Amino acid sequence: MKERIISVDIFRGLTIALMILVNTPGTWEYVYPPLLHADWHGYTPTDLVFPFFLFIVGTSIVFAYNNKIANAATYRKISVRTLKLIGLGLFLGAFTITFPFFKEFEQIRFPGVLQRIGVVFFFAAILFLKCNWKVLLGICITILVGYWLWLGYVPLMGEAPTFDRAPNNWANYLDVQVFGSHNYKEDYDPEGLLSTLPSIASSLLGIFTGLILISKRTQKEMLLAGLGILMLLVGYAWDMVFPINKAIWSSSFVLVTAGWANIFLALIYYLTDVKGIQFGSIFRYTGSNAITLYFLSSFISKLFYSIHVGDDMSIHGWLFETIFRHDFLSATLSSLLYGLTVVGFYLLLGLFMYRKKIFIKV
Repeated sequence: MKERIISVDIFRGLTIALMILVNTPGTWEYVYPPLLHADWHGYTPTDLVFPFFLFIVGTSIVFAYNNKIANAATYRKISVRTLKLIGLGLFLGAFTITFPFFKEFEQIRFPGVLQRIGVVFFFAAILFLKCNWKVLLGICITILVGYWLWLGYVPLMGEAPTFDRAPNNWANYLDVQVFGSHNYKEDYDPEGLLSTLPSIASSLLGIFTGLILISKRTQKEMLLAGLGILMLLVGYAWDMVFPINKAIWSSSFVLVTAGWANIFLALIYYLTDVKGIQFGSIFRYTGSNAITLYFLSSFISKLFYSIHVGDDMSIHGWLFETIFRHDFLSATLSSLLYGLTVVGFYLLLGLFMYRKKIFIKV
């Protein structure tokens, strides 16, 4: 069990490191295409990162709650953690460096990464405590198929619905109607209301992986890899009628990303638990304080963009232009090096916290 948790920690820490990397380039004007999100349909390596984390949330729920009693105390702890995550996310969306340190209400973004993690954790944990794996599988299939039918076949304002970025896309429409000006974009939010439903399925698929890891089966890595390949095949087949799309978190996107997550986790499990190869410890340390480090990286990045060292240059811009921008380096490579340096800082911070036995549970 301990070794299996280490494998999950490595994967979680690697995912957080990638989340920080794609969020903090030196400049958004020069970024390698794989480190950008797809414009709409399709996916890039960057689009794998957030679903990987939600997948790992599900896997971690198995380790954390497998022997827990489903009582009021457990539900209270789940609820408190959910509220903390949502609160931290809302804080990031509302904070500004000017007094009174919060944006005007109309400018605050309500959805967000931490908010979605909190909501997904809440429902996935409750369902895990209340349901056996067969019921969970039924719920997961119902969510994915139901979401496809809703977005693809239920008329909207008298029009045929669409999966494209348009007013007659159900996910976009509900974001605008419910959140109004509080979305990331004018017409939709990538962590929007309706798309949170299939993101719960991403976590449920992670729960199935966690159940395999705690089982007495042999060759777990082969089973995980096989499941991953099956999910990829079904996901790509579904893509023909329900395009792979992170912005609306399409059902095909759920399966394809969970498929890759299973394959990568199977590889880590095989190397660390089956072969006993020691690697990736720095990511394990980061994974032990994943949410804390992600929040710090987002908050400090926001400060660096907001605080100016001159009339028209932020701390972020000054660091990039002074330390990383050179004539002998391309602007894109300089931007990447800035991001890698930020990641390195938080990996070292994760190592420091781990060695000092500082574990902040959000």
